[in-house]
Amino acid sequence: MLHAPDYVRAIAPYQGGKPVSELAREYGLDESRIVKLASNENPLGMPQSARDAMAAAAAELARYPDGNGFALKSAISKRFDLPQEWITLGNGSNDILELATRAFVQAGESTVFSAHAFAVYALASQAVGARSIVVPALASGPQAYGHDLDAMLQAITADTRIVFVANPNNPTGTFLPAAAVERFLDQVPTRVLVVYDEAYTEYLRPEERPDAFAWVRRFPNLLVSRSFSKAYGLAGLRVGYGVAQPLVTDLLNRLRQPFNVNLLAQAAAVAALSDGPWLEQAYRANREGMAQLEAGLDAIGVSWLPSWGNFLLVQVAPPPGSGAAASARSPGVAGDPAMPVYERLLRAGVIVRPVGNYALNGWLRVSVGLPEENATFLAALPAAIGR
Repeated sequence: MLHAPDYVRAIAPYQGGKPVSELAREYGLDESRIVKLASNENPLGMPQSARDAMAAAAAELARYPDGNGFALKSAISKRFDLPQEWITLGNGSNDILELATRAFVQAGESTVFSAHAFAVYALASQAVGARSIVVPALASGPQAYGHDLDAMLQAITADTRIVFVANPNNPTGTFLPAAAVERFLDQVPTRVLVVYDEAYTEYLRPEERPDAFAWVRRFPNLLVSRSFSKAYGLAGLRVGYGVAQPLVTDLLNRLRQPFNVNLLAQAAAVAALSDGPWLEQAYRANREGMAQLEAGLDAIGVSWLPSWGNFLLVQVAPPPGSGAAASARSPGVAGDPAMPVYERLLRAGVIVRPVGNYALNGWLRVSVGLPEENATFLAALPAAIGR
């Protein structure tokens, strides 16, 4: 019998948002009438500049891409005033998270992250046989359901190798002010790598955006990861990058697959990165769509968490007990009272994201869509929750 480590056999594969084509097959629905608000994608699509760059690059598809990603690294370097050797390219920012875990964590060691944080932190840790130290989220106050940085500091042990911090966090949408993050970085032992995940940073108000790359200059044990999948609209191309000092990036590049970012993805990302008007359009569309969802949910009388991303966590059924602590104790997807609501929305042609696997029973995550998509969700929700 083939052998695999027990910690690999125990991994539950990551489940993405249900594809439109799958829902159409399951329920006999017309694909053109289905609204997908499940995966935090940019509802505007991808910028024309990126489409044009891909079309031009397509002539070279018989050749391997630049394994070092010179043009994309150069564009990132110029855009953010960073040395190129501080940049690692990834097949999505997911790739950066996994590379960091493989580079710095061995079986039997530990990682630290918050409850309700991005599922890949746990998956990446489990894949190398590491122990995940999951710190309870804040239970009350304006940052309820968000990272408790003080508790995360206290949770670091002698065998901790990585602390993951998502800001804004997915799926809760919670946000940590820059001053709090900087205090945290000052106190993390220098032997521990902090992976600071900024997949949604482009959706922050300009005055709220921390200068995380300036922190990289101060803290040799900091890795900042970013994505082109969200605001830049390139989710299907899988492009992300990490920024850290060379002692970190050197190790990541020893493990990175030689052609992990394909030719079309590199070309599209270079174009999108320099398309300021597109990014501003995506930011404004998200602000307007968020306001539409918030007002619509208030009118229905449905609770939601304030979000700094491009999605809202919406409470569609009460979990056992109440509050963040009760959600953390809830039994997961099988016992999630939000699942019947999710199923009714699917039958109405609306795809959202159940989050029972994040210990958030009773909640659904809803991505900000186009105005008509948001309206379709809001129109379907009252019947789905029995109102």
